[in-house]
Amino acid sequence: MAWDPIFWLIFFVINIILIALNIYQIVCLSDLEADYLNPYDSSSRINSVVVPEMLVQGVLCALFLVTGNFYMFILTLPNACYNAKLFMKQQHLIDVTEVFRFLDAEKKYRLIKLAFYLILFVVVLIRLVFTVVHHAIDHDGGIHEFGMFD
Repeated sequence: MAWDPIFWLIFFVINIILIALNIYQIVCLSDLEADYLNPYDSSSRINSVVVPEMLVQGVLCALFLVTGNFYMFILTLPNACYNAKLFMKQQHLIDVTEVFRFLDAEKKYRLIKLAFYLILFVVVLIRLVFTVVHHAIDHDGGIHEFGMFD
């Protein structure tokens, strides 16, 4: 299928966005811990990207399902369900008044998410390269003359 490399490229870009959002949250928490930011600024910065991160992760999970990548869907489904549970219980935002009490737990939670996104990044990158190479080589063993999207 000619759309597979495009799909994997979209998955790759979405995964990079998730990693960037997660690193931003970790940096904000580290700045709060080092007393470079006050609790209000840190909480407002983190809270401004929490819901978009959850939406992007849910879109990635749904795209895996729609495109027929069921193993990748099953891999990302627990994180999407956990995000939905946090959102429904209204525990997804950081409280300004209790940010120092939960600082270590919040950092650990985001580091675990970062590890998950990095593993997902490696898997998506391998699948992207495999798909591009597979589509660049003709089924007869020859390489396409004008590129992989002909």
